[in-house]
Amino acid sequence: MSKRGSLEGVYPILATTFFDDGSLDIASQVSLVHHLIAQGANGLGLFGNASEGYALSDAERVTLLKLVRETAKVPLIVSTGHSGTDLAADLSRNAEDLGADGLMILPPSFMKTDADGLMFYYETISKAVHIPIMVQDAPLMTQVAMPAALLARMGRDIENVEYAKVEAPPTAPKIGALQDIIAFGGLNGNFFIEEYNRGARGIMPGSDMIDSFSTMWKALEAGDQPCAWKIFARILPLIRFELQPGLGVSAMKHNLRAAGVIASSHVRHPTGSIDKAGLAELDFLRDYCR
Repeated sequence: MSKRGSLEGVYPILATTFFDDGSLDIASQVSLVHHLIAQGANGLGLFGNASEGYALSDAERVTLLKLVRETAKVPLIVSTGHSGTDLAADLSRNAEDLGADGLMILPPSFMKTDADGLMFYYETISKAVHIPIMVQDAPLMTQVAMPAALLARMGRDIENVEYAKVEAPPTAPKIGALQDIIAFGGLNGNFFIEEYNRGARGIMPGSDMIDSFSTMWKALEAGDQPCAWKIFARILPLIRFELQPGLGVSAMKHNLRAAGVIASSHVRHPTGSIDKAGLAELDFLRDYCR
């Protein structure tokens, strides 16, 4: 029987806000959370790639999760994957204790394993928690392939695995082939409409165009495909710009700073920063896509 989860809609990956010196900017973080909810976010994703989760200490993760949980009354999906299975289970248990409503978990990629090993990894984590797990299928980043049949097996056989975030191009056909697991899209919404039409029940873009994604989601739910495509066509140049490997987070933060939502566009190394020419291009696109 197919699983029916309660999480759906637009779940932006929450950017982590820093001062220019690289330290956490708590005031901007609170401002961003309020901004995203006001723009129609149905929930938030924490510590994903667009959150620079790879550049945060364990203590910072705890601080930020507590802060966002206190600030936001929407569901939170927290990234808790790790290269070690037991460590991933511990991180997942701790996130649940701190208020996570769901977990987004990458497969181990430093020491890769086979299908049975992946089943063991996610089942170990499932046994450690009581909240839904979203398997993050992102082979462009992890070099770990998880076929649709394997994702379906996870959804069918592992108690708390309910969702898959599919970022394995071409995403729409793979989502259309899924069974026994609920699909979310990623890749900054590049194929949002096609994924929705193949059965996806959510999208996890970056933090800077959530009003547009939220309006698109509502249009799709109402059956108004032309409206959704019109909005998508308007913001596509920005989506494309932000899909440049290593530069998307910087672009999103520059857009949020330009909108007065956050104080600094600082990113932590090794996240890339947009150069002067790129900033001029981004400024043009921001006005062009309004």
